[in-house]
Amino acid sequence: MRPIVASDLMNPDVVTVEEDRSLKELANFLIEHQISGAPVVDADGALVGVVSLVDVARATTTKDDGPGVSFLRHEPRADEFELGDFDDELTVADIMTPEAWSVAEDATVSEVASMMMRHHLHRVIVVRDDEVVGIVSTSDLLGLLIDAD
Repeated sequence: MRPIVASDLMNPDVVTVEEDRSLKELANFLIEHQISGAPVVDADGALVGVVSLVDVARATTTKDDGPGVSFLRHEPRADEFELGDFDDELTVADIMTPEAWSVAEDATVSEVASMMMRHHLHRVIVVRDDEVVGIVSTSDLLGLLIDAD
């Protein structure tokens, strides 16, 4: 019996955002897809980072605006987010996190879960030759326990 691997668990319907999109385009994209974040790809489709609504909030909040996002108790859902003022010069590349935790399609469940636990991640991007092909979330891992019963 072969081990369960990332490609067995992943959701292949992951949406990505291009690094050259404006912040307003990014915010509208995340809200439209009802997601709180997305992998970032370059013009060739290679994974170059991740970006979230928290990143957008940080970029659109000034020190005079109040407590800002440092006091958020959870990652906002897209339907909770209100669009603020956007700097027309900023792009996704300017605000994204360039470190994107990813695994290959053939990474075992144990390897995926270990990475998620070690780095306190809720999701890991699955790649094939640096291109995004899916995403594995904690819900996907928990699904294994439910299916085992």
